[in-house]
Amino acid sequence: MANFPLINMENLNGAERAVTMEKINEACENWGFFELVNHGISHELLDKVEKMTKDHYKKCMEQRFKEMVAAKALEGVKAEVTDMDWESTFFLRHLPTSNISEIPDLEDEYRELMKDFAGKLEKLAEELLDLLCENLGLEKGYLKKAFYGTKGPNFGTKVSNYPPCPTPDLIKGLRAHTDAGGIILLFQDDKVSGLQLLKDGEWVDVPPMRHSIVINLGDQIEVITNGKYKSVLHRVIAQTDGTRMSLASFYNPGNDAVIYPAPVLLEKEPTEKEQSYPKFVFDDYMKLYAGLKFQAKEPRFEAMKAVEANVSLGPVATV
Repeated sequence: MANFPLINMENLNGAERAVTMEKINEACENWGFFELVNHGISHELLDKVEKMTKDHYKKCMEQRFKEMVAAKALEGVKAEVTDMDWESTFFLRHLPTSNISEIPDLEDEYRELMKDFAGKLEKLAEELLDLLCENLGLEKGYLKKAFYGTKGPNFGTKVSNYPPCPTPDLIKGLRAHTDAGGIILLFQDDKVSGLQLLKDGEWVDVPPMRHSIVINLGDQIEVITNGKYKSVLHRVIAQTDGTRMSLASFYNPGNDAVIYPAPVLLEKEPTEKEQSYPKFVFDDYMKLYAGLKFQAKEPRFEAMKAVEANVSLGPVATV
């Protein structure tokens, strides 16, 4: 098995740019995941986000999780649990409007820190989308515009902790799924592992690395690229020791964005493969995904094809 793709973003600024761009392209085509270092977000900021996230979990979330486990009698399960995940989470929405001020139990300093962190991740996400455009032969800004709709993208962070689990063989930290949205930026624990992706029929560990940001592609990128880049199944394995921190930030299309394969990419396809993906409004896809998250993505695409006739091209068709 080839090594997990590691991209040093500093190398985009010099003689190694072409090689680095090809590494990104290969990762998007063959893995759906890659890990970034020297991504422009300071180590000091990442260290502070990690410390405050872990402190918040201990202070406000850990006891609640234990009570939930007790209430659902998960401690002594004897058979595999397939309808729940061993995780403690809350969700911060950044765009189009922020909900950070409404989340209970967050210290003001943590709220401000997460706003700052989100701003830097948003900028990084848009930079990465333009790198994908360059590799795909799309004009700069195409993916950002395709995601925009009328109110701009959806952007939010799922803050998760995966506590120690006594029966990791019977319950997953997070069941296998592909991500519905656009591009996902993950800041994860560098000591406690657990994230895995499916490659060539085998589950592969995503290596924890200090101060890195792990990138993965969602279903919408697969549709817009007409399958050149694919979203990939991934899961979190519960661990018997240590609590794993995970901050996954999702840069997704706006609710009313109309998603469809980029015409410029369809022109390059042989006739039989011209358009294998549907055209749909992103919010319609999300409503379908909500009930089918832990099932295969292909039936979701087929279901969207069935309603495709009702979708007008929308405001971004001329991008």
